[in-house]
Amino acid sequence: MTGEKNYMDIKEILQDIKDGNISVDEAAGKIRYMPFEDLKYAMIDYNRELRVGCPEVILGGKTLEQIQGIVTNMKKNNAENILLTRVGKEEYDVVKEIYPSAKYYPECRIVAVQENPFPKNKGLITIFSAGTLDMPVCEEAAVTAEFLGNNVERVYDVGVAGLHRLLSRLDKIKEANVLIVVAGMEGALASVVGGLTNKPVVAVPTSRGYGANLGGMSALLSMLNSCASGVGVVNIDNGFGAGYLAHNINKLSGKI
Repeated sequence: MTGEKNYMDIKEILQDIKDGNISVDEAAGKIRYMPFEDLKYAMIDYNRELRVGCPEVILGGKTLEQIQGIVTNMKKNNAENILLTRVGKEEYDVVKEIYPSAKYYPECRIVAVQENPFPKNKGLITIFSAGTLDMPVCEEAAVTAEFLGNNVERVYDVGVAGLHRLLSRLDKIKEANVLIVVAGMEGALASVVGGLTNKPVVAVPTSRGYGANLGGMSALLSMLNSCASGVGVVNIDNGFGAGYLAHNINKLSGKI
């Protein structure tokens, strides 16, 4: 159920009341489950897309029965675009039984259903990774941003250990409307990219690195302490959050 469709459905119900086609009680019964539905183990927020522009995203870690129940309910309510993060092949098989069009992205463990894709945003989101090991987080950001209607370009393995690799891709930095920089180890790439552009940079620290990386804490603190202006930081390994935030920035900039 897209936000626009939800909005139009509510308008139609209100018009039916005005025209005397249905009673107030009948209208209340129709609208009752539009905002959310309580499955006891999950409360599905069907008005989220109307409020914030993106439907509720399902985080993995739930049982297969819970995933099946949630997605089945979304199907019953005519949900057309669904995103599940941090899920595996078993969850994908469950979703595909309900939505045959579902697609699985194994590298970032995302399942996406896009039966009515979001409108395309004009600007380009470019994702830079410091190393190859950062790619699963990059792909989570990329697939999320693409799901929400953005054009996304990937520039991988351009970390500061070989700065000439990044400098050879300055054109990609200039072309981007929003940049996502993903780095583990000491997380220095975000500061370098931030110092080369006047566009917003969304920095993502990753847990990739040796012992003193402390599971991503070193990269997180480095990014938070960046001397480059215009760098915002999301949580460790939070590719989804980076893709979502970059989408909101890109969508907003297209309206200015």
